[in-house]
Amino acid sequence: MGAIRPLHHRANSILTISTLPSPSTFTLISSFHSNHSSLILRHSTRSRLTPSLIKCNSSLEFKHQEKASVQQDLITPSIPVRAFFFSTSVDLKGLVEQNKANFIPPASRMTNYVVLRFGNLKTELNGLYSSLHGDECCFMVVFQYGSVVLFNVRDQEIDGYLKLVKRHASGLLPETRKDEYEVKEEPNLVTWMQGGLDYIMLQYLNIDGIRTIGSVLGQSIALDYYVRQVDGIVAEFTDINRGMEKTGTFTMERKKLFQLVGKANSNLADVILKLGLFERSDIAWKDAKYAQIWEYLRDEFELTQRFASLDFKLKFVEHNIRFLQEILQNRKADFLEWVIIILIGAEILISVYDITHKSLVLPL
Repeated sequence: MGAIRPLHHRANSILTISTLPSPSTFTLISSFHSNHSSLILRHSTRSRLTPSLIKCNSSLEFKHQEKASVQQDLITPSIPVRAFFFSTSVDLKGLVEQNKANFIPPASRMTNYVVLRFGNLKTELNGLYSSLHGDECCFMVVFQYGSVVLFNVRDQEIDGYLKLVKRHASGLLPETRKDEYEVKEEPNLVTWMQGGLDYIMLQYLNIDGIRTIGSVLGQSIALDYYVRQVDGIVAEFTDINRGMEKTGTFTMERKKLFQLVGKANSNLADVILKLGLFERSDIAWKDAKYAQIWEYLRDEFELTQRFASLDFKLKFVEHNIRFLQEILQNRKADFLEWVIIILIGAEILISVYDITHKSLVLPL
């Protein structure tokens, strides 16, 4: 009950009214005492809910809405998306040549990937597919640098689609890297897209959406491979530094050091040039809707932060390479100095011998 506020004060009577909102919900009660009287308005049992009850009711209503939202997410059909990286290069021309019937012509001049469609669409309207969930149609996005992204492919069919690409792949890796994601379609979605935990919800998914999503997932799975490659180089230099800490020297050959230099430089070049990590999607340039998807997914998969971490590790490698090169150069200089000293010493000995020999053979 709210605080009691005095409205009028006299010598023998006090009139007080509660600050609760509706006067009609109050009952007037009179009470008299020996020297004064008071009129008090008290809250009736038929009054409105108190603020604490209203707050509780609002909390329950919010939880109910939140639960309904979660249930809606569970009900919304999802399209599985899987990204793979098992080689460092794919012959796209040969792949398209053997799958002409499934090839979807590009919408731009980008030539580092192709999109293949398998199966038949149930519904097709102006290039916008009503839903891929439960449909026999599936898509495969193949990138020249070795990534493959599959849309709406059943688990038991994945190996068959990957074999189509492996026939035209080179530089096969000993281990295939894999990542999973989901796309949900909701035509009644208020906004064009909405992000979630390991999924993205769109009003509809079409070819441009497949290209945009595939480009980010393909870069992400490939970047993971190159990060691990650089981690291996960092581990080698860490072992060298620990050995130097114990012994005060190192035994690496110049050839091995140059191999590490070449490996580090090639990894950085592949990330920048092949993956096109800093090149904006061609579709995102044309349409703000797909630019929104592209930017959201890049932030979701932390491509910029992961590249920054990769670049920091490569700088560590570069610093160690420069340091070890200086040591090897000093070793070579010391070796040459000793060679020169030995040659000069040998020349002196020969000269002394020659002088001594001539003095002994001269006639008296």
